[in-house]
Parts: sequence; structure tokens; C-alpha cells
Amino acid sequence: MTFRGAPSGTSRMLSVLIVDDEPALLEAMREYFSRVGGVSVRTARTAHEGLSSLSSNKYDAIILDYHMPEIDGIAFLKILRSRGDTTPVIIFTGVGGEHAAIEALNNGADFYIKKGENPALEMRTILDRIYQVVDGRLAWRSTGTSQIILINTLNFSQDPSFAIDRDGKVIAWNEAMTQITGIPASSMIKKGSFAYAEPFFGKKQRMLIDLVFEKDEVIQKSRYFIVSREKDGPVIGVTKGMKSDGKPWTLWMKAMPFYDSRGNFLASVSSVKDITATVKDVPLPDEIPEAAKEPTEVQAKTSPEQSGGGLLDRILGRASSYYKEGVLLYGREGKYREAIAAFDKALEIDNKLSYVWNDRGICLRELGEFEEALKSFLRAVELDHDNIEVLYDLGETFEKIGVMHRDDKYLDAALQTFHMVVEKSANNASAWNHIGVCLKEMGKPEESKVYFDRARNVRVWKKDPPVRRKRDEYLK
Repeated sequence: MTFRGAPSGTSRMLSVLIVDDEPALLEAMREYFSRVGGVSVRTARTAHEGLSSLSSNKYDAIILDYHMPEIDGIAFLKILRSRGDTTPVIIFTGVGGEHAAIEALNNGADFYIKKGENPALEMRTILDRIYQVVDGRLAWRSTGTSQIILINTLNFSQDPSFAIDRDGKVIAWNEAMTQITGIPASSMIKKGSFAYAEPFFGKKQRMLIDLVFEKDEVIQKSRYFIVSREKDGPVIGVTKGMKSDGKPWTLWMKAMPFYDSRGNFLASVSSVKDITATVKDVPLPDEIPEAAKEPTEVQAKTSPEQSGGGLLDRILGRASSYYKEGVLLYGREGKYREAIAAFDKALEIDNKLSYVWNDRGICLRELGEFEEALKSFLRAVELDHDNIEVLYDLGETFEKIGVMHRDDKYLDAALQTFHMVVEKSANNASAWNHIGVCLKEMGKPEESKVYFDRARNVRVWKKDPPVRRKRDEYLK
């Protein structure tokens, strides 16, 4: 990765403030940014020092630790933004998880980078992010919170994933994608004209991510075997490609459009898996004799027993069947442990099914295994962070733990989660009521009354849309 001495449009040296309570890390970052990036660095070991420095100095970016004594990173961010200071902030911390990332980004951070076992790579990433912010190449401020959360969620995902914006340019390319293709994010971000297809096919061409709004016939003509498709949702397909070494491989892809809270299309997202070792002979549409072809709708409805162990059975049919089995076990019979076993079987086939993780979390919660339940809910949110169902169930779990242990940390997490719900569904009376409950439990009865009143007014004067739940399809 090659760094410039300054972004385009300016000839001066960039200045950065690093706020962290680890002296060794501060010194290492100062030396690296100065030597490699030509960046002027000032350090602060406490939030107080950092805020004091900001009162008399201007910086191009701030690198901030999440956990610090007295004033933590989130409190620092809130103070900074309340002053009207829009200096770009990069959170660099050992604190992991989607909740921490979303909390930081919702409070005004521009990037969230987790400390790991490769400091050199992480510092290169931070330096690249500094230039991206200053250059405005990704226009973070104009894209809004929804796209920022999307990009950072993909960056946290362990599955190879990327996203392109409305102009067909790459806005996210996570580390797992780098591992499967050998192409780093810095070489792919902002690339368009189907350049992202070259690592998979050896040439530029339309991929499934470009076909999310096309009819099935168009997708099939592009040599994809359609495994499943949901209206206004993801399309899953299998195709064949060519590795960089010239060897063929079989690729499983899932692609879907991404919208902001107002329903505006922002980007298309895709995950890719190499399934060559599992599925060796995939008959693509142009390789199947006409007499042997079946409509995709019929294929999607075929049961595991009818499919005879074919591609549909292995990739989709059994997962769907196990999910339905689990829903019926706990929804009708209250057999939570048996339901979890069924959900685990579904996840062994496809671990990206957010609704399976979510229902698994519900069963664990009912069994009183709250820590394991939280892990399942957080995985569901990672996979489908705009889904009101999974956010709502996560919020309920945070609330239950907070009330049970009288722990404001969990109650505050519940508050933030339910605020995300009402941001997406303003007339959700139950979510407003939960916010009131959390505030009351935190010793803020007057503030809670406002939200209880809001919940009551929604029920009386407005339509209170029920939370749509995937499991309801089988429990009617």
C-alpha cells in the first residue's frame, strides 16, 4: 500500500491527534504515521488532555480509544460533536462487536477499527482511512448513518462480502473478501465498471450483485443457477468462475439491495463463498437440456425428500426444513432445547440466516441462558441490521438482563436498540413503551413518562404496525 504525503487538493502535512491511554501504542503510532505517511502527530493519554488540545489546535483527524479512564471514547465523541466540532474521528479499540461499532458511529465517529494481532496492518488501514476522510473520496458525511452502518457491518462480517453504490462503485470490501481474492480493500474501493468481477471470473462482467433488480430469466442468462429469491429481498445463486491461477471454481453468491430508513436505495450488497469442494458439478442454465429444466418457483418449493440430495437440497432445502421444524417445536410445543438443535442443523448448512440466529436466541433466552442468547441476537443483527424483528428481540433481551441484574449498562444498550427500532418504525408503540420502561428502571421516571405517553398516543391516534416475524409464516 502506498501513501501520499498529503491528499489531493492540499500540499500541507496532515495533522492528527491520537487519544489513548497506552503510552507504547501512542509512540508506535506516532513513529509509523510520521515515517510512512508523512503525518504530524500529537498525542494525549486522557480524554481531558485531548479536549484541551482541541480547544487550541485544529486537526485533520482524531484517532480515539473506546475505553479510557474517567471519560470514555463515546463521551468524548458526544462532547466533541456538541461543540459543533466536525473533525473526522476514527475509533481504534480492542472493544469488539457490532453493538460497540454502531454506538460509536451513531455518536459521530467516521470509522471503527478493531485492534487485532497485526498492528502493522491496522496502522496502514488507519492511515488509509485518514486520507479517505480528508480527500472526501467516500463522502461519508453525505451518505448518512445508514450507509456507514452498512459498510462497518460488512467489515465486521467473517463472510467474504462487498457492496457497491448506486453508481456501481465499490464502497465496502471486507477482510474476508481480501482473503478469498487476494485483492486488498485499498485496491478495490471506488473501483467501478465491473472491476470487482475480475478476481472471480478473470474478466469484467456483471455479477449477481448487479442483477438484484433483474428478472429470473436475465439472471439465468448470465449463467446463474437460482437457488432462492425473495420479493424485494436477497437472491441466492450459484455460478462458475475462474481463479487468478486459471483454475475453475464454483461460487455461491447472495446479493440484495440496501435501503435507508426512508426507503431510498443506497447500495447493493453481496456475499461470496467458494463451494467447489462441496458442489463439484453444478448444471448452469445454459448447460441443462430444455426438457430437464424446471421453473425456479417449483425448485424453491421442492422438499428435501423430493430433491433427491441435489444442489437445492444441500444449499437451501434442508436449512429451510430444519428452521420450520425448530419453529414448530418451540412455538407450539415449548420444546426449546430440541428447537435449538434443529436451528443448529440449519446453521450448519447456511450460517447467514439471520432469522434462524434470532429464533435460536429466543429459545436460549427462554431457557435463561442469556449470554448465549445475546451472541445469537448480535449475530442476527450483524447479518440483517435493518430488520426490526431482530433489533426488537435484541432490545428485549438487553432489557431483561438489565432489569434482572439492575445493570444500567444493559438498560442503556436496550435504550439504544429500541431507538433504532423507532427510527425505522416511528409508530411502533411497543418500542416506545420499552424505552419508557428502561428509563424508569434507570431512575429517570420523569423522562420515562414522555415515552409512555408517546406509546399511548400511538395506540390511540395512529396505526401501530406489528413487528413482522419470520416464524409467523409457520405458526398461523
